[in-house]
Amino acid sequence: MRQVSQAIRFLKAPDGVTIAWADAGEGPALVKVANWLSHLEYDWDSPCWRHWMQFFAENFRFIRYDERGCGMTDWDVEDLSPARWIQDLEAVVAKARPQEPFILMGISQGTAAAVQFAALYPDKISHLILYGGYAEGWKFRENAAGRRAYEATVELARFGWGADNPVFRQLFTSRFIPEATEEQIGWFNELCRRTTRPEIAARLLQARSEVNVTEYLSRVKTQTLVIHAGDDEVVPLSAGRRLASEIPNAEFVQLESRNHILLECEPAWERFREIVLQFTGRPRGDARTEDPVFRELSDRERQILTRMCSGASNAEIGRTLFISDKTVRNHVTRIFEKLGVGSRAQAIVMAHEKGFRGDD
Repeated sequence: MRQVSQAIRFLKAPDGVTIAWADAGEGPALVKVANWLSHLEYDWDSPCWRHWMQFFAENFRFIRYDERGCGMTDWDVEDLSPARWIQDLEAVVAKARPQEPFILMGISQGTAAAVQFAALYPDKISHLILYGGYAEGWKFRENAAGRRAYEATVELARFGWGADNPVFRQLFTSRFIPEATEEQIGWFNELCRRTTRPEIAARLLQARSEVNVTEYLSRVKTQTLVIHAGDDEVVPLSAGRRLASEIPNAEFVQLESRNHILLECEPAWERFREIVLQFTGRPRGDARTEDPVFRELSDRERQILTRMCSGASNAEIGRTLFISDKTVRNHVTRIFEKLGVGSRAQAIVMAHEKGFRGDD
């Protein structure tokens, strides 16, 4: 894997808030709008986000920033409302000065500012990529039960976010990455605790509920790709479909995943990378070089290792592949032998570190 370093810098937003932003890689510029929750340093080393960082930095000049209230950006901020998100994005673009037109990407609530920016500055954007996004927050959705659940989550964040016991944060994490390993869940729990305070977390969640950029959708003229995981437990598939249906000529791709944050060893991540490179006209091919050791695996063993990396048990793998638990165990034993490891955890770590591409 080619190692790519990043440079972190700071700027002042129009209201005086200090925004931390980072620049990594070479190639056509791709600006990622801030999304929940980020930390410019922690993300780069995390088992949940590092494959995202590496992929984009290896293929683009990758520009991103921490939103106000979290990460390396100022926490003690009076205004965390969605109205500030577009202003912060404008400030980052002005400071980073990406070559225009550049690629703009919004993930989750970051799609709101991305849609606004694309509608307001069509000449600056060559491609718009929206993943796991929505145009309306829970405050404006018709699902009354969903609104009540969201309001309860905001209150739980206010009182339970910073506690030593990670039970609440794990409840939150389990929706973002339900198919994660224990390592990935533990890291995301820690990210939640370390990147902001309970009161700020509650305010940030409340701000998400107030998103409404529906009026901008029809004004987007940029070539747009909307991607959404079919069983996303954080943002419903219908929200992604609405983005694609109301942005003129937008392309829509549905991925087979339950994860809001795509994990490195799941097939959906490989598909995501392929369609992003194709959409942006970048050279096809693996951004990571797979270690030759994985060539020793049979097709069935690759399928099983892929699902192991997604956190599936032997029983779950057997049901998915229509084979018995005993057959799965036999394959797992052979996988361990070929990789020279003694446990599932070691196999998963090796897959992460040595560029396993998953079930092709």
